Amino acid sequence: MFLPVLGAALAHAPVLRFDLLAWLRRPISERLFGANKTWRGALVMTCGPVPLAIALDRLPAYRRRLPPAVLTAGPLATGLLLGLSSWLGELPNSFVKRRLGIPPGEQRRSPAGAVISVIDQADWVPAAWLLLAPVWRMRPREAAGVFVVVAAVHVPINIAGYAVGARSAPL
Repeated sequence: MFLPVLGAALAHAPVLRFDLLAWLRRPISERLFGANKTWRGALVMTCGPVPLAIALDRLPAYRRRLPPAVLTAGPLATGLLLGLSSWLGELPNSFVKRRLGIPPGEQRRSPAGAVISVIDQADWVPAAWLLLAPVWRMRPREAAGVFVVVAAVHVPINIAGYAVGARSAPL
């Protein structure tokens, strides 16, 4: 169900690397979220999951695992909702981090910093839970399970990204 959200990062990475769509590299609100949350990221991350959702929809093994309501909504709607959640879910966490004086890509070495880092790994999941509600009502236990799995998968990916120089911090 949530695999298409990977399309957000897959689409955003080359845009960042090659500074594509530079005219959209404007902060959504630098005061609220910092300079790194841009309209370019919002657009690319919203659209990125759509082609992956459409491609995955063609695989019977993937379709069999989808809730019936998600199948009815179709891959375009699901991909767009997951794309929206991928960047909208980051905004509350970015807001809190900016208020605490934590720069983008940095973390605090404290218990609160550890909590923020864990939340940062799967901050889009609560947004997906809310945005997908008109299509599919996920139970709280399902949303919590998705959050745990996404965070657990995201940590080693971030560490690998840090090891190859693609990230400024391991988490």
